[in-house]
Amino acid sequence: MLKLKHVNKIYKDGTRAVSDVSVEIKQGEFIAVLGPSGAGKSTFLRCINRLVEATCGQIFLRGIEITSLSGRKLGGVRRQIGMIFQQFNLVKRLSVLHNVLCGRLGYISSWRSFFYSFPKTDVEWALECLERVGLREVAEKRVEVLSGGQQQRVAIARALAQRPKIILADEPIASVDPPTAKMIMDFLKEINREENITVVVNLHVVEWAKNYADRVIGLARGRIVFDGPPSFLDKHLESIYRGKETRIVEENMFFTSNRLRLTWKAEAGRIVSVRWQVEKEKGGEGTCLGE
Repeated sequence: MLKLKHVNKIYKDGTRAVSDVSVEIKQGEFIAVLGPSGAGKSTFLRCINRLVEATCGQIFLRGIEITSLSGRKLGGVRRQIGMIFQQFNLVKRLSVLHNVLCGRLGYISSWRSFFYSFPKTDVEWALECLERVGLREVAEKRVEVLSGGQQQRVAIARALAQRPKIILADEPIASVDPPTAKMIMDFLKEINREENITVVVNLHVVEWAKNYADRVIGLARGRIVFDGPPSFLDKHLESIYRGKETRIVEENMFFTSNRLRLTWKAEAGRIVSVRWQVEKEKGGEGTCLGE
């Protein structure tokens, strides 16, 4: 679905925000990105949809290398990537409905977009998206009169209006109260499950990642230092918040006989090593090890 290969982002002042990041994300995964402030989480997401241009490396979306695209080809790729921002990024003087329709701008002609003239089918779809997040009744209101939680739900509806294959959410619950945060996370998880839309969300609070994510990526100083299931987080929080790399996320052991023991390790769901141990007969000493 999404693959990053040796992606780096170095700003003009020399700051290395993303450092040699290589990761693969599958269709339908719900991924939480954790890390301390300044770890590179926002830059990581913005490199994916090219709001920030990577200094070097490659990014593939559905098999297409997108780092070299421009013009209409780039626009076609961006239509597949919904983006939700911490500060909502809505046009507050416009109505809720027109903000959601902004998610359809990539599908209409330039003259239509200039006059905000959308086909009837787009309007109907935008209203469906508002219905999905429980805001259809405020479709004609100006965004500026809504609460912060309502504005973030409008932003989710706008992302849905694109009919994306992947949604990137940059700290979507940082500016709302806990009950609203839960509602927003519930919406994202529901979209992920019911629509099979891949969701990658930046978070600060570990408990949110544990409760909602299928997989957690931990960033420290721009590098991936953890990649695995939420059940392994407690053991590796130091890796994320102090930067010690821990990519091995599973280890299992079983006996194939009374004398042969196998241990396998997996990284992000893929077996990366198998270790076998053969015990000697009674009266013997030591073991034989192999990989």
